[in-house]
Amino acid sequence: MSKGLVVLAYSGGLDTSCILLWLKEQGYDVIAFLANIGQDEDFDAAQKKAEKLGAKKVFIEDLRSEFVQEFIWPAVQANAVYEDRYLLGTSIARPCIARRQVQIARQERAQYVSHGATGKGNDQVRFELTCYALYPQVQIIAPWRIPEFYSRFRGRKDLMEYAEKHGIPVPVTPKAPWSMDANLMHISYESGILENPKNHAPSDLYQMTKNPEDSPSEPDVLEIDFAKGVPVRVTHVKEGTSKDTPLELFCYLNEIGGKHGVGRIDIVENRFIGMKSRGIYETPGGTILLHAHLDIETFTMDREVRKIKQSLGIKFSELIYNGFWYSPECEFVRHCIDKSQENVEGRVQLSVFKGQVYILGRESPKSLYNEELVSMDVQGDYDPCDASGFIKINAVRLREHNRLQGAAQKTL
Repeated sequence: MSKGLVVLAYSGGLDTSCILLWLKEQGYDVIAFLANIGQDEDFDAAQKKAEKLGAKKVFIEDLRSEFVQEFIWPAVQANAVYEDRYLLGTSIARPCIARRQVQIARQERAQYVSHGATGKGNDQVRFELTCYALYPQVQIIAPWRIPEFYSRFRGRKDLMEYAEKHGIPVPVTPKAPWSMDANLMHISYESGILENPKNHAPSDLYQMTKNPEDSPSEPDVLEIDFAKGVPVRVTHVKEGTSKDTPLELFCYLNEIGGKHGVGRIDIVENRFIGMKSRGIYETPGGTILLHAHLDIETFTMDREVRKIKQSLGIKFSELIYNGFWYSPECEFVRHCIDKSQENVEGRVQLSVFKGQVYILGRESPKSLYNEELVSMDVQGDYDPCDASGFIKINAVRLREHNRLQGAAQKTL
């Protein structure tokens, strides 16, 4: 008698393959769900593996286009960066994956969903908050938080022994001494030898970007067109080639950025659950778009609106990182950010070279830049005498502060 039907977020790797079989041992029927969000994966082999392990059904879902349009593009509009450096590649992907997992669970009338996220990380929170937000009645099986499971499998050695005993194909190549998570937006590396924060990243760690020292000696000059804060076309100036569909555009920026070693960071960040962790990230296309969008946004957006929008971008980044994509507050913030982007339109020309992105110029039909007004050679519709009163008014509180300080010093 089955305990019920479980939709497992399946990767095809050792952990989730063992979890699939373990769930069956516990008496559950299992549907394996593997999301294609741009990772380098043999999806046919993963499907056959899941079927061999006894999955009742296997869903391989290509989510790349919706990942770009519905998750990456809002992050670009927001200039979303967590703690000043992290472009949120993993954080943005989790609600995209979990949303489809929940859709499959509803479609197949599954009472349970399961995942392979650890009990110390952020991903358990991101997956589960999304699931509860979209399918409140669902029950979640998180093996790495179940004592019976984590006491039995204390490390990779135990998983390998279990796999060999039950005929689960195991990796034939040695595992890198760190963990890796890849998608269309980035690759992240953590744990293993990277847990010591003073250890340098090995040179063979990076897979998405070249070492800037070994990158081409000639820059690639690109023009990126934006409409409502979203990139709609990228053109290689020298080659004359253009990409204008969201998926192709983003993949092309990844290619150019990766070729020049753009988007590498090595940071210590604050996990939502309260501990600090060390992560290394490669985000080539996202880094190019951050530079370009910041430039066209400043060019076209009112100063005071932009100040408010900046604070919303910080809040949005925290909400994404902490797993609250499908929360009322995040929906509100996204709506406000989307409103702010109505006039963020135009073209940015930039150079990608040796790990850097250099802005070269910009133009926009909705620019707030007035060349005549700002020119040092033309007075335009501006009277310099007005600045005297402006300065004096702003100096009132400074003078008062000085007066107060002087009175305080006299009493000492």
